[in-house]
Amino acid sequence: MKKITAFLLMLAPVAALAAGGNIKLLDADVDLNNKASLQRGAQLYVNYCMGCHSLSSMRYNRMGQDIGLSDEQVAQNLMFVSDFSTSSTGELPKMGSLMENAMPAEDAANWFGTKVPDLSVIARSRGADWLYTYLKTFYVDDSRPMGVNNEAFPLVGMPHVLWELEGLKKPVYETHEGEDGEEVKELVDYEMVKEGSMSPAEYDNAVRDLVNFLVYTGEPAKLDRYKIGVWVILFLVVLFFFAYALKKEYWKDIH
Repeated sequence: MKKITAFLLMLAPVAALAAGGNIKLLDADVDLNNKASLQRGAQLYVNYCMGCHSLSSMRYNRMGQDIGLSDEQVAQNLMFVSDFSTSSTGELPKMGSLMENAMPAEDAANWFGTKVPDLSVIARSRGADWLYTYLKTFYVDDSRPMGVNNEAFPLVGMPHVLWELEGLKKPVYETHEGEDGEEVKELVDYEMVKEGSMSPAEYDNAVRDLVNFLVYTGEPAKLDRYKIGVWVILFLVVLFFFAYALKKEYWKDIH
């Protein structure tokens, strides 16, 4: 028991680090049944994220079918002919192609200080609420190479790629006395320094759509699994009555 306790205590700092900062997460409130939201999220992803981040577990045609788009709509609106929209093989993407890009990992490491991660299962590893909070808590920080920092992921190497939509904001701090008696600065709010093309409410909805799409890509068959699960439960309920009747028949001479 002592060994198990010690092991769990060793894991605690790792779990805290993986959370990406001590911050209260915002509620993403995503809805995988909302195909219009998934379509808007897919559009945002290929326009603002896919230049760096692949979805190597997702194919264009599968995505289109799942979110209610024809192959023609996917080809016209979600597949772009550019250096960063081609696959890692250097070929133009096809409907059956994986959603990869052509950014070399070595170049990404030089530009951003680390290899750019694939985001196929980021929503499963981080959670929808974390992603939503992350995309809403970028702020101006001149000390960082990209000029921004993030409350959910301090010292992140990624630029604020959605800044044209949200705008740029600076943090507002409050100073209070900590437990050790020293002054502690706490981030309590943000102040807009440059307006974006969207209002705060519109940006919130855009981020929610993007997170909704990433939740979908993390497990494309999730809604199908839910539907199958309902039928499995109904089957087990019916089976219970037959199994109970069979048990009564076998044990009728004893009871």
